[in-house]
Amino acid sequence: MKTALITGASDGIGREAAIALAQKGWQVAVIGRNPERTRAVAEGIGAAPYIADFAELAQVRTLAQRLKADFPRIDVLVNNAGGMFNKQPPTKDGLEITFQVNHLAHFLLTHLLLPSLIKSRASVINTSSVAHKSIGLFFNLKDVPRPRRYSQHLAYGNAKLCNILHARELQRRFGRQGIAAASFHPGVVATSFARDTTSFMRILYHSALKNLPGIISPGQGAETLLFLAEGQPGTDWEPGQYYAQKQPAKSSRKARDPQLAHDLWEASIRLCGDYL
Repeated sequence: MKTALITGASDGIGREAAIALAQKGWQVAVIGRNPERTRAVAEGIGAAPYIADFAELAQVRTLAQRLKADFPRIDVLVNNAGGMFNKQPPTKDGLEITFQVNHLAHFLLTHLLLPSLIKSRASVINTSSVAHKSIGLFFNLKDVPRPRRYSQHLAYGNAKLCNILHARELQRRFGRQGIAAASFHPGVVATSFARDTTSFMRILYHSALKNLPGIISPGQGAETLLFLAEGQPGTDWEPGQYYAQKQPAKSSRKARDPQLAHDLWEASIRLCGDYL
């Protein structure tokens, strides 16, 4: 029996992927922030719920400890949780919330699980977005330890850029030890995304506009995630790459910058230092 750990599994494409894999006989860890929704999804597929708020790195460390104890073997880790935030107050860890929830918490979780991931020759899949191209334009590592108040859109685009850089650098550092990492854009998916923001995206996702051509269902949005999770790295997909619609996709110039990927990794290690 294969095992998948899925963050952000209480809703949207994470929920759809958890259900689909469980129906195929996988053991799934349903990880979410909302206790009621997370437990409901877990109960529906006969899985265990894991509650953690990624805006607090101490909770991520506790989550990692539980997962290591409960799952000696991990075939797939899906770093899927995230979102856009109307206000950007510092987290308890003193960081900009969009960066922490979308990138740094997943970096910490992945790092804490690395021994198990390497031993299992696991795939690590990061949910990114095409938004990294259009609104991930101003990412600057100097802003990370001293959060700059980007607009909610720029902060989100920057975080999605980090998801791609993280997968690339993870592959570079640990690919020879058995890790296979990738990132992907799920498409424009009609989920709860941006519900609590003032973004124009809230209107797009939460009105009759969500029925426009080109906006897909969560099930359709999970297809590339499932393609990567179930596929054989090196045969069905190329580790280290960015995907969309189950095909390799072109990412932005910054997302392909090996020095930026290296520097983001080192900065993330420093920021997570108290929890490593």
